[in-house]
Amino acid sequence: MRLFQIEEPEGGPADPELPGVAIGIDLGGAEAELAFSVGGNAVVLTDRSGFEQTLSVPDPAAPRAQWQELFEGVRLRAERALARPVDFAVVVVAAADAATSAKLRDAAAAAALTILRIVAKGELPLDASAALTAAMLAEDLAPRPK
Repeated sequence: MRLFQIEEPEGGPADPELPGVAIGIDLGGAEAELAFSVGGNAVVLTDRSGFEQTLSVPDPAAPRAQWQELFEGVRLRAERALARPVDFAVVVVAAADAATSAKLRDAAAAAALTILRIVAKGELPLDASAALTAAMLAEDLAPRPK
């Protein structure tokens, strides 16, 4: 019997001390849409077959707990799709005001997700996908390993 040693590309597993990746989240519709970008190439993140979950966007006046539950689901979907930790996000909302932004940041923090920026949908080009644009912005704003 022969044994084979299989190694990860580029060596061993990533350093657990490094920050997780950043994603883009579109909260401008009835359901949240997530995306991830590498080198300016963004893709929408979906659930694997058999692990589908609905990420319904709460009403802006909903309590923080509902927003936290949404961010926990967002993080779970992204981490399953990427097979790596997710720590940061750029969020697109239909309209941004100070109270809603504070509630979103607080709920995201409770779900162990740091919001790098909140963008109103009206600030984006009309023909752009909000989630993909947010993912590219998140890639640019994410902390870099030292």
